Amino acid sequence: MAGTRFQLLSTFSRQFSSLNNVTTVQPKIRIDEIRGRRLSIFDKEHKRQQDLIPRLEKIEVTYEGLNDEKTTLVMNKGVSTPYNCAQHINEQLLKRSVVAEVNGEIWDMHRAIPADCTLKLLHMKPEDPHQATLVNKAFWRSCSFLLGAIVESAFQDEISVCLHSFPPANVRSGSFVYDVQLNLNDWVPSQNDLRQIAASFQKFVRQDHIFQRLDVDSSVALKMFEDNAFKAEQIPHIATKSSTGRSVTVYRVGDHIDISRGPMIASSSLVGRCSIAAIHKLNSKLYRFQGVALPSEIHINHFAFSVLESRARKLNPARTPELKSN
Repeated sequence: MAGTRFQLLSTFSRQFSSLNNVTTVQPKIRIDEIRGRRLSIFDKEHKRQQDLIPRLEKIEVTYEGLNDEKTTLVMNKGVSTPYNCAQHINEQLLKRSVVAEVNGEIWDMHRAIPADCTLKLLHMKPEDPHQATLVNKAFWRSCSFLLGAIVESAFQDEISVCLHSFPPANVRSGSFVYDVQLNLNDWVPSQNDLRQIAASFQKFVRQDHIFQRLDVDSSVALKMFEDNAFKAEQIPHIATKSSTGRSVTVYRVGDHIDISRGPMIASSSLVGRCSIAAIHKLNSKLYRFQGVALPSEIHINHFAFSVLESRARKLNPARTPELKSN
């Protein structure tokens, strides 16, 4: 449709060059209303869980650093996070840490530590190959999450945007992915469209949003995503795989909330150079948005990055989701 505009972080808009003469199917609820309601539910549930902590108890966190360095920290049970621990060690470690390892389990930097533990803080260049794989997956997973955040708010109110899901992180695929349903007919994205989404992505990550994790009951998750038929279908299945049979993990970044088992990286600012390489149409309404990115501490020349972009343009081989909801 003529005059449809693309919104960059809801602060200003430009015209999507390829949306002229494209028709839409039905209007949508304003995304700021949807996000405001989700945030209200998130904040209320977070406060409820914090109020369940009767009193502060101390735990011992043994930080294991380089060259068998060990430091014992006395922290607050169920409140202190790996990020808080890093604050007590040194500034450089704080800035570089992407994810943590708590008693051998990969752990979000902003996730509370529940008991005495050993702690390792991992950056984007760990020497251990297994740790490197886990860190890379957390980075790729976080990029997919951020891509969903951008796409969900990218279009004006006339175009309905319904996030479906993103596949498990697979660095070898060459691209991070988010599958999205759009009520557009015959949209063929242009290179200018891809550049605008990439610019929005870059602006968002530079705002240094932390990834805030919250485990909620499936009933709370269903309230959060009652506007999204796909998420509503996925939530009961996700909950049955949790340790309690009822729990769903959600993350908040800025004003965006989505479902993921995680773990995620500490902050959006850990994402450096990026590109939105392709948008593939999977069926009549489902589009696969694909991107490629580097960690902020890794720099390569333009030619090398163009090779990564070229690879990321190919249709990501992840399984195409089944659309059971209308």
